[in-house]
Amino acid sequence: MEHTQKCHVISILKSLSYQKFSRKLRMSSKNKVEESVDGHLDTEESEEEPEKDDEEEADEIILDPEAVEVDLTHSRIKKIGNFDQLHQVETIYLRNNLIKKIENLQTLTNLKELEFYDNQISKIENLDALINLEILDISFNRIQKIENLGNLLKLKKLFLVNNKIRKIENLSCLVNLEMLELGSNKIRAIENLDGLVNLKSLFLGKNKITRLHNLEKLADLELLSIQSNRLVKLEGLNQNTNLRHLYLSHNGIEKIGGLERNFNDNSIDTWEELEVLKLFPNLETVYLERNPVAEDPMYRRKVMMIVPWVKQIDATMCQ
Repeated sequence: MEHTQKCHVISILKSLSYQKFSRKLRMSSKNKVEESVDGHLDTEESEEEPEKDDEEEADEIILDPEAVEVDLTHSRIKKIGNFDQLHQVETIYLRNNLIKKIENLQTLTNLKELEFYDNQISKIENLDALINLEILDISFNRIQKIENLGNLLKLKKLFLVNNKIRKIENLSCLVNLEMLELGSNKIRAIENLDGLVNLKSLFLGKNKITRLHNLEKLADLELLSIQSNRLVKLEGLNQNTNLRHLYLSHNGIEKIGGLERNFNDNSIDTWEELEVLKLFPNLETVYLERNPVAEDPMYRRKVMMIVPWVKQIDATMCQ
């Protein structure tokens, strides 16, 4: 009998102990939840919070409605939004984000400069409302085709570096364009540039271009950069008399038929080929390093005899 009573007492004590422990556990869990909400507890659940905070931060960027310039570089933005509150903005920087689509810009009619450098954009679109845009940079994205720029009649500078563009097209309407940067793409031919009558600088380096032509209409062209392509002959520049800087290094040029500046790392081996430089009275600088003609002991003197008005030969200024 005494043994039975003791067992019964022990059972009651165990039950009370368990209930007390259960209450403490529930209270502890409740406190943890409350503390977690307040952000004061370093638990396994709270360790996941920074990732949520990052997403919230990207979605809740505070914009000043009166701002003239908005810089959202490296802000982890995935989707463009909330720009309709910007009434005076003229410049928006969206470099180094996660944007996949150009959208929600229709209210930014005063915008003059827009930069999407280093995002994940695959198509040029939804820019028709930006009628005052002067500078557009969509470099280092995934663009495959130049398109939908017809309304940007005031555009002066267009940067499409390091995309997947295979053809120069749909640019003839950009009559005020002064600079076009198409380096590091997959372009094989220079074409469809006749309408760019005010173009002064054309960058086509690191493409797959095999021939220098279709530049006759670019009368105001001052700079042509076409290094690291597949050219074997220098030609087609007789009409570009305003050309001041020509970059042609890292091609396979063996013959010159009309040009100007940087011929480094080619195969020019006769002085007769350089006589064409006389056609360019505005020529200021010429690079001929690592060509056979540069090994001539009288190299610099002979270059100056051909074009006495040059100010710089290779990296050295003329005296």
